[in-house]
Amino acid sequence: MEDCCAHSHQSSRCQLSEPDIQILTSSGDRIPAHSSILASVSPVLENVIHTPSKHRSSELTIPILGVPYEAVSAFIGFLYSSRCSESQLEKYGIHLLALSHVYLVPQLKHRCTKGVGQQLTIDNVVDVLQLAKLCDAPDLYLKCVKFVSCHYKAVEKTEGWKFLQKHDPHLELEILEFMDETDLRKKKTRRHRKELGLFLQLSEAMDCLQHICSEGCTGVGPCDMDPQAHKGPCMNFSTCQGLQLLIKHFANCKRRANGSSCSRCKKMWQLLKLHASICDHSDSCRVPLCRYDTYLSKANKISVMRLQNLFDGRFKICTCPQSQNETEQMGPNGPICSCKLHQKLQFKLKMEQERSRDDAMWGLLVRKVKAAKAMCSLSQTTKRKRVEQICYTGIKNSLKL
Repeated sequence: MEDCCAHSHQSSRCQLSEPDIQILTSSGDRIPAHSSILASVSPVLENVIHTPSKHRSSELTIPILGVPYEAVSAFIGFLYSSRCSESQLEKYGIHLLALSHVYLVPQLKHRCTKGVGQQLTIDNVVDVLQLAKLCDAPDLYLKCVKFVSCHYKAVEKTEGWKFLQKHDPHLELEILEFMDETDLRKKKTRRHRKELGLFLQLSEAMDCLQHICSEGCTGVGPCDMDPQAHKGPCMNFSTCQGLQLLIKHFANCKRRANGSSCSRCKKMWQLLKLHASICDHSDSCRVPLCRYDTYLSKANKISVMRLQNLFDGRFKICTCPQSQNETEQMGPNGPICSCKLHQKLQFKLKMEQERSRDDAMWGLLVRKVKAAKAMCSLSQTTKRKRVEQICYTGIKNSLKL
């Protein structure tokens, strides 16, 4: 195929007339070319060629300075053949990128952007970064910034970075801001993954709790089931085993029986409350206290509303005899007395309000666990469908054979 293309290019060149234009390079050498080909590929060169000039001789000369002769030769060769070798990109990729941007040759610019991006080093990344910004190459610019972010300690010691600090502080600030945003994004992603893992564990614990209370597992089961009839280890036995140990401790805890607080029993209460908040079948659910939490949350809301109405409606201005001889204190709704009855009411109202705020946080936790449970079930469904599709495809192919 390449031989055919080369033959077609050679035949097209044979049909062309003599070169009518000269490309002047920095070394003083000249490259002959055809104005029709250059004008058809580059709109900038087309404008230069067709613009009249008073001092123009019979043969037009276009200077392309500031880059090596070999880079100009490779650029002119691409205008003729739309091809550029890997060795030319490796040696003169930066120069070709600048030429392709100046003379508006998008195909060459795309190839140079990709090739130069694969040759980034600690020594040249700052120069390539500045060139990418000047040449409007966002993909290469982003790749350079990511490279600097990953190797910042080494890049900071280079001469290119020191030159950048002196002559382009805005670009330095832009790079540092990108690094800060990247670090914040990574921390946020890690925190999100950690939270999602926690919610998935809680969702798995809810499934194990329902499994233990309805079917039973190795050591714990429903009260109406024979202990010898308990099943073997389930699929999530690591979580299920820890939950069984917690249930056994909850049933035989002596500290809780004596009225003392127990952290493990508190965890069990929280798991039961979480299940009651998530469960959609509380009428037929066999988990203990499944319906109690719903009633308790409604009762808490009613008690907060009653206390608020009582406090706002009757005790904006206190008229009790005990407070007549005491100094009044200004509250948000007017003077409030300092008698013990009203202080107790204020304290109780404050505790109920704090409990309602805790209920709001608890509701957020419930929604997160529900979302994690839905995501887990969705991924399992997708995985199962994928396995079924692979099996179906394998059976179909075997039948064809």
